[in-house]
Amino acid sequence: MARSSQRPQKRPAAAPSRWRRILRWTLGIGFGLAVMAAIALVVAVYNARSSIPSFSQLKSSPNGQMIRVRAADGSILVSLGPSYGEWIPYSQIPAPMREAMVAVEDRRFRSHWGVDPVALARITKFAIETRGTGRRLQGASTITQQVARTIFLSNSYTVGRKFREIILALALERKFTKNQILELYLNKVYFGGGAYGIDAASRRFFNHPGTDLSLSEAAVIAGLVKAPSRYSPTADAEAAVGRAGVVLKLMQETGAITASEAMDADPKAIKLAPEPQQNSVRYFTDWALPQLETLIDETEAPLDVWTTLDPSMQQSADTAIRANAPAGVQGALVALDRDGAVRAMVGGKDYVSSIYNRATQATRQPGSAWKLFVYLSALEAGMNPDSQVNDAPITIDGWTPRNASRRYSGQVSLRTAFAYSLNTVSARLGQEVGFATVADMARRFGITTPINTKPAMVLGTSDVRLIDLTRAYASVASGGTAVVPYGITRVTANGSVIYQHQVDSSRVLVAPYVAQQMTDLLQTAVNTGTGRAAQIGRPVAGKTGTTSSYKDGWFMGFSSGITTGVWMGRDDAKAVGGLQGGTAPARAFAAFMRQAVANRPVEEFNTKVTLPEWQEEPDAESYYGAPDDRVYVDPDGNPIEQPRTGDGNPQTEPDDDETPVQPRVPDEQLDQDWIDRALGRGQQRPEQPVPAQRRPVPDRRPPPPGYSEEDARPNQ
Repeated sequence: MARSSQRPQKRPAAAPSRWRRILRWTLGIGFGLAVMAAIALVVAVYNARSSIPSFSQLKSSPNGQMIRVRAADGSILVSLGPSYGEWIPYSQIPAPMREAMVAVEDRRFRSHWGVDPVALARITKFAIETRGTGRRLQGASTITQQVARTIFLSNSYTVGRKFREIILALALERKFTKNQILELYLNKVYFGGGAYGIDAASRRFFNHPGTDLSLSEAAVIAGLVKAPSRYSPTADAEAAVGRAGVVLKLMQETGAITASEAMDADPKAIKLAPEPQQNSVRYFTDWALPQLETLIDETEAPLDVWTTLDPSMQQSADTAIRANAPAGVQGALVALDRDGAVRAMVGGKDYVSSIYNRATQATRQPGSAWKLFVYLSALEAGMNPDSQVNDAPITIDGWTPRNASRRYSGQVSLRTAFAYSLNTVSARLGQEVGFATVADMARRFGITTPINTKPAMVLGTSDVRLIDLTRAYASVASGGTAVVPYGITRVTANGSVIYQHQVDSSRVLVAPYVAQQMTDLLQTAVNTGTGRAAQIGRPVAGKTGTTSSYKDGWFMGFSSGITTGVWMGRDDAKAVGGLQGGTAPARAFAAFMRQAVANRPVEEFNTKVTLPEWQEEPDAESYYGAPDDRVYVDPDGNPIEQPRTGDGNPQTEPDDDETPVQPRVPDEQLDQDWIDRALGRGQQRPEQPVPAQRRPVPDRRPPPPGYSEEDARPNQ
């Protein structure tokens, strides 16, 4: 019996239907998630849209505080912090500027909804290709996204920040028009050099408003956004020009300009604004601006700080210091108006090489310029310029000061002693009124540094700041009322005054007659004494100061309402050959003051010019030697010998217009008997030619007629 063959039956294929079901479920879930994401995105966008301020609010909200420091004439001295120019409406923004920015930053700006899908696809591909290399993803942000980041976000590069940026960009597109977004962008984006917005950038780089931008200038500015520091015209002009050429090519590709317009544009021919110099103005602003912390509380609104600085005086001061300070020597100058307004401040010969402000920070010995306080104390105690004092050897607590000339004059007036800076008289006055009284007078007049009360303090052995000493002389010029230096007159925020300086002239330091008598002495010192180099053709009152071994030279003086202090010396306090207060500092004072008071009326002092006794006898002073305020003392104020050369002569560096120093004659007392003998009174005197000049020159004449060794006085 034959068996029938049976084939196995195939089961129906179930796999395809199962994969189809999985696919349908996946697509369904994906679609659902996409719908939910879309809904969430729409909700997020419209929530963001509702929280975005109005267009007018965004226009008036700069990022960061800008401080513009203005001179007394309103000109801008320096801008600190972010700089925002004038807001330029879309209709007034030059078309080349608008087209250049769109071409280089977002050529599909007019067609996308705030996020460019093409750019996103490109950056995604780039991310895949450079995965693991650590390279930063960039180039996908649209103009709208950059506006969102500039106004609302930081520049931190994170996925979360990028997602928020996209949400805000979509919201901005829903709330504002394309023109409004581009207006926000062009007025807020950073272009380098502290400039935000095209107007600030145009003024910063081309020195004209943003409404006047040419095609070439627009190309330069548009090229800055990618890398402001790299393509800044002030940092690398060649790189800026090269980048501008790329922008012009992109504008041609997008049809914004024609080929001929691109050819005609010449970025190389652009005239850049001169780079602001870091000159001596910064010494003043560095001193004045820290005071804002105690004057105002505003920390967000842009500020205009109006100061006392006079640009023309500042330039004259800078020139005077540079021209007169010897090589290798630093100089400083402070000029105060009668109310304490700082009109000029120079803290060194070059701010770029040294920002150390020697006018307000350095403390140095003032030498004989300190004698102001000694004589003020004596005048307040009842003496007057004609009071007689004894210029004779004196020892106080083991300290024996000597005059620079090594001679003594006997009875002289206070006026003569001050004009010729007699050290023994200052010591005697300090002993009579009390050294603590002199120190108290200095503190009263604004000296803030420590003051020692040893006897030698009368010769200026206590360190002072130039601005403090200038303040003291200004208080004498004001008739004895306190003068406080100030540099800020008012501060405005968004046009509103939030601080206004008030001058206080109610604090009287000494009686007016004391200040007048002191002015009498100071005026005589300039007219006939150690400060003659400071004469400027109108009344000047002042005093020189020179410290041991020519380490510091000072001149302090006032005229026509301006009080000026000048200091010169080395930062390392080493000696400077020939540096005296009556030479380079006095010449710098005169050079500055001639310009500073040129447009001011001549003001006579409320005193009369009285010649010192030594000038009342013609040529008598020629035999005695020139007045000098050099002080040779050790740190404790004890006298030290002047360094001498191998032949025993003083080691000095005479001025170019003076003859070499002759050997010094033995010391003797300049009394009436000496003058009579010097002039041949009462005896037959051989005929001698009258000296050609009346200017005293120290120790350069032979002993006077009738002089003998028996007449010499011991040098103590």
